[in-house]
Amino acid sequence: MTDLHQAARRCLDASDPEEKLRLTHDTWRALQAGELHPDSEASPPEPIAAPGRPPRPGLVEARHVPQRGLGTPEGRAALVHAIAHIEFNAINLAWDAVYRFRGFPDDYYRDWASCAHDEARHFAMLRDRLAELGHAYGDFDAHNGLWEMAAKTAHSDLARMALVPRVLEARGLDVTPGMIERLRGVGDGRTIAILDIILREEVAHVAAGTRWFRWCCERDGLEPRATFVQLLRDYMGGSLRGPFNRPARLAAGFDAEEMDQLAAMATT
Repeated sequence: MTDLHQAARRCLDASDPEEKLRLTHDTWRALQAGELHPDSEASPPEPIAAPGRPPRPGLVEARHVPQRGLGTPEGRAALVHAIAHIEFNAINLAWDAVYRFRGFPDDYYRDWASCAHDEARHFAMLRDRLAELGHAYGDFDAHNGLWEMAAKTAHSDLARMALVPRVLEARGLDVTPGMIERLRGVGDGRTIAILDIILREEVAHVAAGTRWFRWCCERDGLEPRATFVQLLRDYMGGSLRGPFNRPARLAAGFDAEEMDQLAAMATT
């Protein structure tokens, strides 16, 4: 196989987490080695559907995911599981960006394949931490908000680049420092070390979303700031959770004017 789009589809379709990780790392290495290329004549993408995933965790509405304190190993395991589920979804989101959207420069595909590779490492670290806490991926219910937004934006590369990396994934930049402080309060240095790595690397992933959102705007003759706000209104009713990690978002390509706009729109 030399078609990167089909290789990405294989990663998407894999339901066993270990197989998804293996295929993700193999596909990234093959792309780096020049063995895979985006094929401009490849068959168009299939309509978006649920990606491959194991039977567990059970998926429930976000408001039905129990909130647990971090003072017990069970509570810390639940937090680690929630983050692991986000990272598992993020693998699929990155590969869907490679599979679904055609006609981009090669750097676009390299950016999202690299993100998938990173997210797979993140998931593996969190899976191993769960095992140390006496649990496994699937032991707690989870929600499907990230993939639901992927489905809503499957028809538009512009909307996808705006709303998945720059809104949903960027939320991780905002909330992770607070999680680290809470974990520091209960002495969980092992989980903190993993979250430090994830926070640092997620800045680059959100930056990829910023870069390719602006590329789409330039392609389509759109002004990026106004377009981003309009997409927030169209897809999310203008609802945005704050507060924001301004330094991390600036490092991820948001500019000061954007951050002021977001702060004015945000609820806390």
